[in-house]
Amino acid sequence: MTRLTTFARRFAGCAALAALSFIAAPAAFAQDPGPLKLELTQGVIEPLPVAVPDFIAETAQAAEFAKQISDVIAADLVGTGLFREVPDSAYISNVTSFESPVQYADWKAINVQGLVTGAVSVDGSGNLSVKFRVFDVFSNGQLGSGLQLAGTSQSWRRIAHKVADEVYSRITGEGAYFDSRVVFVSETGSKQARQKRLAVMDYDGANLQYLTDDASIVLAPRFSPTGDRVLYTSYESGFPQIMMLDVGTVSRSKLPVPTESMSFAPRFSPDGRSVVYSVSTGANTDLYRMDIASGQAARLTNTPAIETAPSFSPDGSKIVFESDRSGTPQLYVMDAAGGDAKRISFGQGRYGTPIWSPRGDLVAFTKQANGRFHIGVMRTDGSEERLLTASFLDEGPTWSPNGRVIMFTRETQGAEGQAALYSVDISGRNLRRIPTTSGASDPAWSPLLK
Repeated sequence: MTRLTTFARRFAGCAALAALSFIAAPAAFAQDPGPLKLELTQGVIEPLPVAVPDFIAETAQAAEFAKQISDVIAADLVGTGLFREVPDSAYISNVTSFESPVQYADWKAINVQGLVTGAVSVDGSGNLSVKFRVFDVFSNGQLGSGLQLAGTSQSWRRIAHKVADEVYSRITGEGAYFDSRVVFVSETGSKQARQKRLAVMDYDGANLQYLTDDASIVLAPRFSPTGDRVLYTSYESGFPQIMMLDVGTVSRSKLPVPTESMSFAPRFSPDGRSVVYSVSTGANTDLYRMDIASGQAARLTNTPAIETAPSFSPDGSKIVFESDRSGTPQLYVMDAAGGDAKRISFGQGRYGTPIWSPRGDLVAFTKQANGRFHIGVMRTDGSEERLLTASFLDEGPTWSPNGRVIMFTRETQGAEGQAALYSVDISGRNLRRIPTTSGASDPAWSPLLK
């Protein structure tokens, strides 16, 4: 049995239980430093104490990066709500060399359970190298082998996210998500004259880049499965049409939908070869699927209702979507080729913007009930519905690559109200605002970067 199970047994249990609307908390620490154990309490996860001492600068050029990298790693871990950083003012011993043996007794004395140490070097060509190790302090051992990552000095932040992803996965046993990006609609101006343009940033708000100007309204950007393209709805022609944008070159093209129709709410299939979207003709709105290479489209629904907001299951076999065929907006699931649809939402209120979890087990959605908006999740058959948030206006969920966190738009009330991006854990804990330079809406999370 590897030392990974010391932590992973605890956190894998937390993730599974949270998805079933239970939350786990660690047992009180015994006097002997035995393996951590998991016991159910009344619904609080006590964050795991970790220490991330400043990484060692092994070359003079690395000095400016060493602390920045360790700070980003700590921020990534703490931002999950599953970890608590022990400040360096509490340290008894300092890490002076990457090869120095760990003084476990000193870290135990300040209740550190996870320790991350590392070193940074920069060569004459400006290439950055980061090596790191992760330790289970209470078991007196290292979690896995040490790793080394390399890149240009300009990519130091991505390298830090990759280190944090590895640390997170080793300790929790879950998939990573820090080395990812979010495309969204950047908003400026008043509610009556709001200007919108597409922007993309790191998951934590850093490295902002604008993809379009604000000359026309843009809505609902969606990443491709490889993260190199973005679908979105543009009002450049005066009515909604779907555009596809190459993130690297920032070049764009129109999806070949007939110009007399309004098209919107696009989303890629899991293999990236086709797009599912809504087409509105007159008072009717139906779902279509188009092969990107050939431009050939097939109609998936044919009802007098409004059908929109489609989202594929991770295996591409099903589509969840929003329809008012029952009289109010509800959620339905059908085969990806179309056909009969099964209603899965039955609670009080109106449901919309469904999106399938990358794990395949849950659907996230927006719900309006009793004058409030909520972000919620349910099983793919509609069972075990849970509401994670409540506010004047919460809408448009998107999943992190590991299916653990949901990001969404929250707008404040009143004439001066602003839209902002928030995230929440699938347990309903750790509600956080994502920093942006202006108003922001319609987030879509990318897959992990390559």
